[in-house]
Amino acid sequence: MSLKKELYRDPDKGKIAGVCAGLADYFGWELWLIRILVVSAFFLFAGPFIFVSYVAAWFILDKKPGSKGSKAPYVEHSRVTQTRGKGWHNQTDDEEKVVVKSKIWQAGEPPKQAFHDIQQRFTKNETRLRNVETYVTSSEFQLNREISRL
Repeated sequence: MSLKKELYRDPDKGKIAGVCAGLADYFGWELWLIRILVVSAFFLFAGPFIFVSYVAAWFILDKKPGSKGSKAPYVEHSRVTQTRGKGWHNQTDDEEKVVVKSKIWQAGEPPKQAFHDIQQRFTKNETRLRNVETYVTSSEFQLNREISRL
């Protein structure tokens, strides 16, 4: 199954029309880097060409689905939800994957921030597990179990 990326402009993240934000999202680069490249190309190389290209992209590219001005609901294609377990305790993975960037221009989290986020997730899961363990070993659980068996 191949998921194609589509190029949209993202006015929620953008300063003028969201063209640079859409390009950054499409290529997986940092937004600040795309902005620097566009401004540098405007001043150093071909100012009128870059200006006309930016305005053309503003009118040609659709808004990213799910942004404030778009009409279509946003469906993230890259996010896959999986169910774990069976029966009444199915649960979905609602948390997004932590993407660690290996190069400075790539989009994602720096390793230190990613480690902190993962550590918070494990702490939250450990707390939930402790609460479940406390309940299962309590007399209240055994009483509820005996009542449900009747």
